[in-house]
Amino acid sequence: MENVWIIAGVIFLILGFLIYKSMRAYVRKTYGKKWLTVWGNKLYFWQSLLFSSMASTALIIYVLKWSNVLTF
Repeated sequence: MENVWIIAGVIFLILGFLIYKSMRAYVRKTYGKKWLTVWGNKLYFWQSLLFSSMASTALIIYVLKWSNVLTF
């Protein structure tokens, strides 16, 4: 059971990093460099990043459980 939490944590961190890199480049290109200097915009960015990472991690863990790669 503890291995599932380790795997989920690693998946969460990897997805978070990938989403961060892609979204930060998109936001800079679309809204400009100053957009992420405003505190409210930073909060929105990080909330979106955390939600996307959590949802993606849950989906991946569900698929791994469904395909019997993980057992818990």
